[in-house]
Amino acid sequence: MLYGIVAALAALLLTAALAALLRMFALRFGVVERRPRRPRPVPLLGGVAVLGGTALVAGVGEWTEVAPLGAAAGRLLVVGIGVALLGLVADLRAVPLAVQVGGVGLAAALTVPYDELGVLGGVLGVAWTVLVTFAFVSLDHADGVLGTVGVVTAFALSGCAAAEVMDGTAVLLSVLAAALAGFLMQGRPPARIVPGRCGALFAGFVLASAAVLVHGGRGTGSGVAALFSLTAVGLADLALAARRPGGHLGRRLRRVGLTSRGVVVVIGTAAFGGALVGLLIDLGWVGASAAWWVAGGVAVVVLVGGARPVRGAGAVSRPRPPTRSRPPWALPPGPRSPEGLVLERRTG
Repeated sequence: MLYGIVAALAALLLTAALAALLRMFALRFGVVERRPRRPRPVPLLGGVAVLGGTALVAGVGEWTEVAPLGAAAGRLLVVGIGVALLGLVADLRAVPLAVQVGGVGLAAALTVPYDELGVLGGVLGVAWTVLVTFAFVSLDHADGVLGTVGVVTAFALSGCAAAEVMDGTAVLLSVLAAALAGFLMQGRPPARIVPGRCGALFAGFVLASAAVLVHGGRGTGSGVAALFSLTAVGLADLALAARRPGGHLGRRLRRVGLTSRGVVVVIGTAAFGGALVGLLIDLGWVGASAAWWVAGGVAVVVLVGGARPVRGAGAVSRPRPPTRSRPPWALPPGPRSPEGLVLERRTG
């Protein structure tokens, strides 16, 4: 218990310090990303801080044998580091989406518990892991959203793992939750650094794979219900973005008047509700049917949020102020590389 508190505090502080240092490095070398409503590019490499804080603290616990991860959680961490490196390459260079999906699928195939799920169940587990991983990638469209949902989901999954007496997985998830909380000290709105594809793939993959590990031995009904409830917010955002490009949940909320911090509060509250239902299903305090309430909420969000806005008859159209046209190659002022160029992330 004492080590868990110390480990969480160490991961939080270490990640916060790494995020601050990597922010200066990203600004110095122009590793930045353009985001809507931001006049200047935002530094990337926040995911490297989350990866470093999680891997170092969890690795020390394994090396000193104070909190050994065990075979399953240790393999999950090692494979997750590989997925994070793939994301880092995608942050720095153009990596096709098919390559990213294939890499995550291969990594998922190395962590799925086939002895509990069987061959068909293992294939479905791989597909679910890939889907949830990229659902968390989809959440990285607004400042603080990915980190907040990740913290809530990781804490809930840690409770599920502890209830299943999977101590190593519970430790890894607790450390990841603390690392994401430390990142939010720099990544809350307005973010001073963003996680990028590295952080999104790492957090999403570890959470998705850990969820499959924890619920692999449960009954089909309760296991699927808990899995869905724990990751419902990310899946809803992915469905919205797939239905209409750019139609992420956070952007929809901004259009109805919420501030950036308001978006984080609303989405974080929704994630807490879904994660709580998933945890209660896992503990057996509520039945699997409780997930239908979560599914209904997701359906309403996707159907209503994906509908095209219709201007009413009494709506007043406000004239837009005149703006000066700018050629497409003209970049706004921002952090520059040593060669004097503003570098942008290219996504596949």
